[in-house]
Amino acid sequence: MAALLNDSSSWPLSAVGASSSWLQSTGHFLSADLKFPSMWITRDAVPYVSSVVLAYLLLVRVLRFRRINKLQQRFSLASMTDEEAWEIQKVMAQLEFPFLYEKSLQFALFRTYGIPTISKTLTKTQQFANAQFSFKRYADTVVLIGEFTAHHPTSTRAQTAIARTNYIHSQYRQSGAILPEDMLYTLSLFATEPIRFIDQYEWRQATDVERCAMGVFWKSIGDAMDIDYSDYLPSAASGFRDGIHWLEEITAWAQEYEKKAMVPAQTNRDTADQTTAVLTYVLPPKLKFLGEWFVSYMMDDRLRKAMLYEPAPALSQLFFAGTLALRRLTLRHLSLPRPYFLRVENYTEDPDPKTKTYYMLNWSAQPYYIKPTLWNRWLSPSALFFRILGLPVPGDEGDKYSPSGYHLDNVGPRRFENKGQDFMEKQMKDLKGMRKGGCPFH
Repeated sequence: MAALLNDSSSWPLSAVGASSSWLQSTGHFLSADLKFPSMWITRDAVPYVSSVVLAYLLLVRVLRFRRINKLQQRFSLASMTDEEAWEIQKVMAQLEFPFLYEKSLQFALFRTYGIPTISKTLTKTQQFANAQFSFKRYADTVVLIGEFTAHHPTSTRAQTAIARTNYIHSQYRQSGAILPEDMLYTLSLFATEPIRFIDQYEWRQATDVERCAMGVFWKSIGDAMDIDYSDYLPSAASGFRDGIHWLEEITAWAQEYEKKAMVPAQTNRDTADQTTAVLTYVLPPKLKFLGEWFVSYMMDDRLRKAMLYEPAPALSQLFFAGTLALRRLTLRHLSLPRPYFLRVENYTEDPDPKTKTYYMLNWSAQPYYIKPTLWNRWLSPSALFFRILGLPVPGDEGDKYSPSGYHLDNVGPRRFENKGQDFMEKQMKDLKGMRKGGCPFH
């Protein structure tokens, strides 16, 4: 796995040739057109500075696509396994697009609140529609999804996270509070929103290998959650060719489902408001309106109307669009790819020797499941930032934020604590027999 994440493949010769003409024009611009103030750099040093700049730009251009080149060469669409798909999506999440990949999953969850049958259930349970519960419920959701995406499909951690998720959903599915269509729609968003975010906002578009990986991986998750496709996807009975085929069909179905099911409702707005409060938690009170504008900017018209939100002001839309475009260009042309040792990890790899619990490593809202070490409480940039804003840091307010970590088989709303063990034990047995890392289409 480390070898895949930290590969050393080379850039194709055709791209190097293309880089040559680009560098010639850039070099001309730097050496012939720029005049440097004498207090900064002498005229004699200009050629050397230009050479260093050109060398760096060439290095970025060559290395930026090294990792995806390796993936393209290694994997086949038709025979891609769940294990291979998991490896690819992990590269996407930890190295290629860590920031927007995480945001896309957050927005996938947010988008489900535009469906009244979903938002009414959440409002009734108060888990996402009440500030008293929303921060913890959000952290629990991040933990469960993160655990089964970050760890190998056959690992105990991934299968425990799926079993726990299934237990929390089970009584709502049995009672009809969660509809089969809502389960399938939610699954579709986790598979498709990362691709949409990457294509729209990242420094490059997703490749077919990455699209196939998202289809394979989330099809496998859907199978593990007993989500039925037979009444909704045309090829469910005859079979899908590969992950891209599955992804295309579930995308088309979700778009049609939204047309009839994503309609305005106050419960949509109530749930969205609490989630927006989580997402804008770190903004000072006088600046929270900017976060709310950004949330509105990221919505399409259908979702915004269903949420009962107003469009962001026109000037703010231009600012957000320009900022995202500048980020895209900076990453593409000026930033070296993230090395393996700086990969984004969100959970401790090993349990605490004393408590046998795991911890989250990062927090952007209330510090649930963060170990209150000297670094986390006082020295880290996050701790300093939160203290400046007067917000709680790990270890504050006693046990409120679960500073002792989490037992994966006990994550979830308070009323589910220490429950569901028999259900999960059976689920784990089934998952071990079903989810072995192979291709979910054969």
